[in-house]
Amino acid sequence: MVPRYTRPVMAAIWSPENRYRIWFEIEALACEAMARYGAIPEESARTIREKGDAAMAAFTQADLDRIDEIEAVTRHDVIAFLTWLAEKVGPDSRFVHLGMTSSDVLDTCLSVQMVQATDLLLEDLDRLLAALKARAFEHKHTLTIGRSHAIHAEPTSFGLKLAGHYAEFARNRERLVRAREEIAVCAISGAVGTYAHIDPRVEEYVAHKLGLKPEGVSTQVIPRDRHAAYFCALAVIASGIERLAVEVRHLQRSEVREAEEFFHPGQKGSSAMPHKRNPVLSENLTGLARLVRSHVIPALENVALWHERDISHSSVERNICPDGTIGLDFALVRLAGMMEKLVVYPDRMQANIESLGGVVHSGEVLLALARAGILREDAYRIVQRNAMETWTKLGQPDGRTFRENLDADPEVAGRVPAEVLDAAMDSKAHLRHLNHTYHRVFGETGPHQA
Repeated sequence: MVPRYTRPVMAAIWSPENRYRIWFEIEALACEAMARYGAIPEESARTIREKGDAAMAAFTQADLDRIDEIEAVTRHDVIAFLTWLAEKVGPDSRFVHLGMTSSDVLDTCLSVQMVQATDLLLEDLDRLLAALKARAFEHKHTLTIGRSHAIHAEPTSFGLKLAGHYAEFARNRERLVRAREEIAVCAISGAVGTYAHIDPRVEEYVAHKLGLKPEGVSTQVIPRDRHAAYFCALAVIASGIERLAVEVRHLQRSEVREAEEFFHPGQKGSSAMPHKRNPVLSENLTGLARLVRSHVIPALENVALWHERDISHSSVERNICPDGTIGLDFALVRLAGMMEKLVVYPDRMQANIESLGGVVHSGEVLLALARAGILREDAYRIVQRNAMETWTKLGQPDGRTFRENLDADPEVAGRVPAEVLDAAMDSKAHLRHLNHTYHRVFGETGPHQA
């Protein structure tokens, strides 16, 4: 991912320095386990650990350059690292990587990095969830118009809108926790996964120390269905990000203007039009979501490797693992910040509710007429006729509000009391069951409305 959309804390997880530290840790732990089970001398395992730790603590760009120099000759990244490590450790390095294959190191390291990245993504989700919950309670009783097909439908609560997004991201968090569990596996099983040259207890020891579980059957690689499921989880989260971003983009439109991104002092919206306040953050989030989702297909195609292993997956994962997690991390943090500072205009929301002359109350009026004894089919015809009269003449000299048209309709006047119509056209009636939904989503209803 380009630096513009990269947070250093996530980038560090995918840095060469972190990768080599993990590689060494895997090799050192394997040596400790082999010494424990009598495969190599304990003194050699201690020397590998001590000298390797010292080398990693003093790791600099010069060491990176040296590993690259070796790889330019060997054309093999793991061998290049092991050769560099041998230069640091000395004769006892002959016990490093004993009975292991490159994928034991590469795949186990990838698992560690993906777990590290996922833990950061979970922190991001927690921040976003906190922001959504706070704003949902803040605007629990803020009336706004609900829309279907982008057309005014019935009044709702802006807080309820946000509660829906909160519930979605809570589900996404659960998905990510399950995805983390699925990729948190270790493979130290040798050339084709038979443990022919290494004790299975070594794998169990390394896995335990790294907070992983041994892979059931690793052939020479960890099966890639795990990774495919992981990227599907990231893609679903990205879609949730876009859904909320698109909502903000729509609400910020000039014709709507019910909410908008915070506009920073000194910020400029256009090089040509000084008045512009554009939804640049949510537009950016839509683009980032597309990128994260684009990794799903190559991740799925990585599942079908040849026999016990090929490396067709390697070049894919070297790109999508860093880019997918870096992009999603940036997007989640940006979205959390955007929601924390989102500017909401309740007065504009109320004005939009009534902007069509009251026709958005047609559903409640329909029910009121039916309760008054009018057949539903007749009630629908009456309500639609008056609603269309209001809709088509809205803003014209002879135009009337929905209520005025109902009061003038002989099929309504005298059959439905005024107070019944008043109640049917009260937007607050749509919020009567908010506590039920809030308790189901948040486990609490919050303070009562003042």
